[in-house]
Amino acid sequence: MGKQVEKVIVPGVNVPRRKRVAAYARVSSGKDAMLHSLSAQVSAYSSLIQKTPGWQFMKVYTDEAMTGTKDSRAGFQQMLSDCRAGQIDMVLCKSISRFARNTVTLLETVRELKDLDVDVFFEEQNIHTMSGDGELMLTILASYAQEESRSVSENMKWRIKKNFEEGMPWGGALLGYRFEGASYRVVPEEAEIIRRIYREYLSGKGTETIARALNEDGCITRFGNRWNRKGVADILRNYTYTGNLLLQKTYQESYLTKKTLPNTGKYPMYHAEGAHEAIVSTEEYNTVQAEMKRREEKYVPADKCYTNRYPYSGLIICGCCGKAYRRKVRKSGIFWICSTYNAKGKAACPSKQVPEAVLDEFTAEFSLTDLTAIRAENGNRLVFCFKNGSKSVKRWKDRSRAENWTPEMKERARQCERQRLEAMRNGKG
Repeated sequence: MGKQVEKVIVPGVNVPRRKRVAAYARVSSGKDAMLHSLSAQVSAYSSLIQKTPGWQFMKVYTDEAMTGTKDSRAGFQQMLSDCRAGQIDMVLCKSISRFARNTVTLLETVRELKDLDVDVFFEEQNIHTMSGDGELMLTILASYAQEESRSVSENMKWRIKKNFEEGMPWGGALLGYRFEGASYRVVPEEAEIIRRIYREYLSGKGTETIARALNEDGCITRFGNRWNRKGVADILRNYTYTGNLLLQKTYQESYLTKKTLPNTGKYPMYHAEGAHEAIVSTEEYNTVQAEMKRREEKYVPADKCYTNRYPYSGLIICGCCGKAYRRKVRKSGIFWICSTYNAKGKAACPSKQVPEAVLDEFTAEFSLTDLTAIRAENGNRLVFCFKNGSKSVKRWKDRSRAENWTPEMKERARQCERQRLEAMRNGKG
């Protein structure tokens, strides 16, 4: 056997630390060709960093279908977070426009990274931000990139305006339709869900009830999610289902912020009749809008804001799931019910509804402004939590079945009893 050689570590000899290198890649469209380009960039950067002597591969950060003018990109923000944590020495990027098209955002980010001793290298411009003339070149080139972004935005606006004038929608994913060519094509099985929502709403059901029924029947939204009250309301308010189009209802604040705002008159709107096959009639749509307005006026007083429209709004908390209670008006009276129970049923939350009359009785002896919360617990317990730190526990008794009956229910019961007795007498005769 050969003689075993032991490793000898010589004190004072420092092994050079490899430069920790990452890369950032972004595409501004979610189309297949762009995503393929993004995949190619990731592969190329990974290979380049790993093959370069003295470099240690860290990560390739990516963002898909996002604009370079926003600084809320998830991949971009994660890269900055890792740089601040001291995990990266250099970042590679294809071009300034891929990094940021907003000059201010670009310079602020580069300066922050420079203070952290993190170099950014832009391939197309061949600029290292840690170099002496790096920031001057960046300022000039970023201004060009920002102007390019403005130009692209103006061209896009012109195309959208032209399509609107010709009665063409700007694409969009919509349950019940698929956008093909320049118009919408009906998807029969999805269209039936739309018609069901309209029928059930006009039959008197609320958006919560409709959403719960759709979920119980296994119906899903356009993107495969569960239904909620907002999703149902959005379907009911969507004019596109009449086969007509109302275009340019919103607009973008600027090419930098990309913030979408409602068009309240700043730009013209365009109305296209018979643009595609209707799923519901215009008459049915208008009837639904009138019914929605009627219900809003009935249950949301105009002289009160939404968040505090009722005395107990925002005060009652479910002791089972922690969600807020909401007001419910029924023929048998007014109740407060857990929002989870209301939306998903007893299987999701076994809480009990609280009669508003009980709340009024218990709170008559103090001011609601003294409370921080009312916790509704099982066993008909209400825990009143006060701002001074004290608590008060009260219980209420459930009303009997007879007490829950309305005058109409009692009259129907009397009629049924009279009919039963009459039938018995006729049978004896």
